[in-house]
Amino acid sequence: MIYDLIVIGGGPAGYLGAERAAQAGLNTLLVEKRFIGGVCLNEGCIPTKTLLYSAKIYDNAKHGERYGVITKDIVLNHETVIERKNHVVEFLVSGVKAQLKSRNVTVIEGKGRIKGKTAEGYKIEINGETHVGKRLLIATGSEPIIPPIPGIKEGLEKGTVLTNREILEMRSVPQSLVIIGGGIIGLEMASYFNSIGSKVTIIEMLDHIAGDTDREISRILMKNYERKGINFKLNSKVIEIKGNTVFYESNGQVNSTEAEKILVSVGRSPVVDGFGLENIGIEIEEGRIKTDERGKTNVPDVYAAGDVNGISMLAHTAYREAEVCVNNMLGRKDVVRYNSIPSVIYTNPEVASVGETEESAKLKGIDFQKSTISMRYSGRYVAENEQGDGICKILIDKKYGKLIGVHMIGNYSSEIIYGAALMIEMEMRVKDIKELVFPHPTVSEIIREAIFRL
Repeated sequence: MIYDLIVIGGGPAGYLGAERAAQAGLNTLLVEKRFIGGVCLNEGCIPTKTLLYSAKIYDNAKHGERYGVITKDIVLNHETVIERKNHVVEFLVSGVKAQLKSRNVTVIEGKGRIKGKTAEGYKIEINGETHVGKRLLIATGSEPIIPPIPGIKEGLEKGTVLTNREILEMRSVPQSLVIIGGGIIGLEMASYFNSIGSKVTIIEMLDHIAGDTDREISRILMKNYERKGINFKLNSKVIEIKGNTVFYESNGQVNSTEAEKILVSVGRSPVVDGFGLENIGIEIEEGRIKTDERGKTNVPDVYAAGDVNGISMLAHTAYREAEVCVNNMLGRKDVVRYNSIPSVIYTNPEVASVGETEESAKLKGIDFQKSTISMRYSGRYVAENEQGDGICKILIDKKYGKLIGVHMIGNYSSEIIYGAALMIEMEMRVKDIKELVFPHPTVSEIIREAIFRL
């Protein structure tokens, strides 16, 4: 059968792209080799947030006396948390499958391999059968990076060393946990296991945590973590793993730390091998599929979206990229504007960011003005975060008076950052934002407060 579109990969970019294409009338085939929903729904975003929500409830219960709620003998049952996580994932996966079915998307479970192109379209082999698509959307996602550290492979085989995949299936709580990498995934796992009783140590090569997050925000987050008992080893490079011992080099000296479990969380790499990209000449650049702002590759009628293009590696970015790809397939001009895509670290407290940071703005030579304000200027924040010390920082382009960046640490940040993203997307100026009415009392008012301090 000849399809209008074949989608390779059933993660956020793949399943949403298939839905949008089918909704627009394209006869669409989706092929997925592991599970519909991809890493985000099965082994990443959703299961992690489910665990973190349980930890948040546990933390609140332990400190209920601050709010007049006296509790005794609070216990977190980790096995029950895992069971609930599995139920949530199953529920949402079934929802995605139902949505694909309702759109009449043909779904085949198996590994798709591109065999070449004929006059009819691109040939894809799935489970020994050949299917043809006039267009392709490649959405094969990413996989954990396993650094070439001596002893790491042996640790993975023994179960001492874990990736995000294995740690989300653990039925028992480790007494101690070393996390190699202080990025978003590592920080979220540190937040959860610290909350439920593990002694957590984070080893990070850089002099800061949280990657490209605003440096002031990352410092505040680190101080919050340290108060909770999480240990940090910055400017430290892991050089070997022997059993339960991690050896790392810092300031020219070799140190070591032991833990019951070791989590490797040093980033993810696009999946570009093993499914025949070379058979149609797809251009690979620095380990990722090279695309333009419309999602197009160097090969006609072949698009790529999601982690495989290596640009953003966020599920919500993948959604938008997939929509842009489908729109351009249909002749509707559309592009992705990456400057207004928000990111969130679902720790306790939450961190949310969108747009330029002070560091990125300086590197680009942007003349900017900033306003930084304590989250305690929000009445709602104070009412619900007794000892919170969060901040909201906004950056304004002096030349045009437009908002170019918003960065927050404090709970509810994840739910209000979209408003800042919208302001940046719409290129709103300071005077425009001052005319907006924010509901009171909400934490979102902190953006308005920061704007009026300019």
